[in-house]
Amino acid sequence: MISYIALILLVNVGFSYLPAVQLGSNAFSSADFLVGFIYLARDFAQRQVGHWVMLAMLVGTLLSFWLADPQIANASAAAFAIGEIIDWLVFTWTGKPLSQRLLLSASLSAPIDTVVFLYLIHHLTGLEFGIMTLMKCLGVLVLWKYWYIQRKRAARVESAVNFG
Repeated sequence: MISYIALILLVNVGFSYLPAVQLGSNAFSSADFLVGFIYLARDFAQRQVGHWVMLAMLVGTLLSFWLADPQIANASAAAFAIGEIIDWLVFTWTGKPLSQRLLLSASLSAPIDTVVFLYLIHHLTGLEFGIMTLMKCLGVLVLWKYWYIQRKRAARVESAVNFG
């Protein structure tokens, strides 16, 4: 949970103070590349502490108001809230296995919360939207692959125990 709070702060402070990177006539924030790690940290924290992860999000957001630009903190809070609502709806109502819920949730929440965040900070461009959404989806795919490997490993161990 501490790493989740730290990543919220890191990204919000990064969006507040890191200079923009120019790519041709477009600019983007180098903090765009960090957002996928937040998804990873949140999902791990959520597995450990369940809905208490919302408290970590609140703490990270409140600290962001103190350490980052308030406009960034507001946009971050709005995007987190929307993303969490989408995640909650998918995880609560679909009844699908965890791995499928994870991918479905990310495919819905990543682009929507990215649009909200970038719109509120007046950075909504195709380049920034693409980078942030891609990084979030990559973070979720890394987590999905980790869980897939863990499930396979557990199944092999269970199979060896049952036949041994």
